[in-house]
Amino acid sequence: MSNFAGKCLPFAFLLLSACAQLPARPELPDATALAAGAESRLDAKIGGAEALHPGASGFGLLSDGRVAFAARAQTAHLADRSLDVQTYIWHADMTGRFLAQQLLDAADRGVRVRLLVDDMDARDKNYGFAALDAHPNIEVRMFNPLASRSGTLAKIGDFMTSMSRLNHRMHNKSWIADNRVAFVGGRNLGDEYFGASDGTNFVDLDFAMVGPVVRDVSASFDRYWNSRATYPVATLSPEAVTESALARLRTRLAESVEEAKHSAYAEQLQRDDAVDRLVAGDWQFSWSSSYQFVSDDPLKALKDPGAGRSDVRGLLVPAIQAAQVSVTMISPYFVPGKEGTAALVRVAGSGRNIRILTNSLAANDVAAVHGGYSKYREDLLRGGVQLWELKPEPGLKAASSLFGSSGAALHTKALTMDGRQLFVGSYNLDPRSTSLNCEQGVLVTDSELSKQLEQIFATQSSGLRAWAVSLKDGELTWSDGTATYDSDPLASGFQRFQAWVAKVLPVESQL
Repeated sequence: MSNFAGKCLPFAFLLLSACAQLPARPELPDATALAAGAESRLDAKIGGAEALHPGASGFGLLSDGRVAFAARAQTAHLADRSLDVQTYIWHADMTGRFLAQQLLDAADRGVRVRLLVDDMDARDKNYGFAALDAHPNIEVRMFNPLASRSGTLAKIGDFMTSMSRLNHRMHNKSWIADNRVAFVGGRNLGDEYFGASDGTNFVDLDFAMVGPVVRDVSASFDRYWNSRATYPVATLSPEAVTESALARLRTRLAESVEEAKHSAYAEQLQRDDAVDRLVAGDWQFSWSSSYQFVSDDPLKALKDPGAGRSDVRGLLVPAIQAAQVSVTMISPYFVPGKEGTAALVRVAGSGRNIRILTNSLAANDVAAVHGGYSKYREDLLRGGVQLWELKPEPGLKAASSLFGSSGAALHTKALTMDGRQLFVGSYNLDPRSTSLNCEQGVLVTDSELSKQLEQIFATQSSGLRAWAVSLKDGELTWSDGTATYDSDPLASGFQRFQAWVAKVLPVESQL
């Protein structure tokens, strides 16, 4: 290293260390969801059904990405009172822009719109969120924000000075219309979550919900909205919240929506019978009075000692342990750790049937997670746990990276116990969901819904979609019924190297 470089590096570090700091969070009055009423169009569609099922809530599984997109767009179109949207990722792509336009249209007709977005993804789209915030009926808040609002070097500086805080994210996803209908599950907002991507599309799952459970979701939204972990975008970027920025965004969104109307995806939606039924108001729900919505304390992200480790985990572990016959799990990022592996083996050893579907290395975009999972694969199999690994989409490979966060084929986070109880949410069975990220989900007792989830598992774990993993003469094998492999199928050498590095490095707590 030259003498000049040696002098400049400390100076560069000081520059990064002197990066922007978060402004003081203003004192804000607590805001709450607008109560369900009797005058909106959604009140008329849903209120009567609620009255016929006192004390119960209605649940429906949305496994088709196109239907999940249409459901959000349609409820935004029908909302007359309020729209509350909470998400980890909101892409500025075709479906992301279309949904933004729907929310803007709703605000124009007087609907109160609140957007709560995790800032890890949102920072790169700060201009768009700030522009929306300029609308008198739209308010945008960022969860656990970075101090800087643009620039790669500034972002690096944020992480160098605030890594322990910024490593905690809000992974929750909720879409709530008029406090009457809510969608909760694994889906972020973007093309690959709605079956609209030309590349890999996610296998994902939502609960569509009506009834009292919607008010539980709204209460959770309010808890996050009012938390000191969230900042108004107007506090972070006051100079970007302008009428002129909103006018430019209107033009951009209008052009994007016009293009989307002529897309192949729009044609698919027009030909989809399930979408037609949804738009016509044919919403099918299973009604249950035995359910529990749970979300982690938002202060978990700020490492508040009173926040606890994971309220979602606290709900799931007893439910799994109480299963008498079977537990079926779907988790794209599955890192059970020593404690979790031992617990699953104990359950399997007691004669209960434990089945798990996760991503294969070839389908997984996060090689580090696969490396963490692979450490426990043999112990799980020896202990009687059954494993399947999803294949990559035909003709496609996930864009794998050591610590990436999008592009894997499987994104569903769900499980069912004894064919009578099921959970759908944002929670992955890994250390990050347990200790670092905020998560949420819904546990419901209903045999019909559980049967539907079992069918989803059966379809996704079939030989057409997945490899069954087993031990033969003490060695791992993968088989889809037509071909057998003795190492991770279809994985590239680079993917194998990435997984090996993550397997040997002490990074499991971050996975």
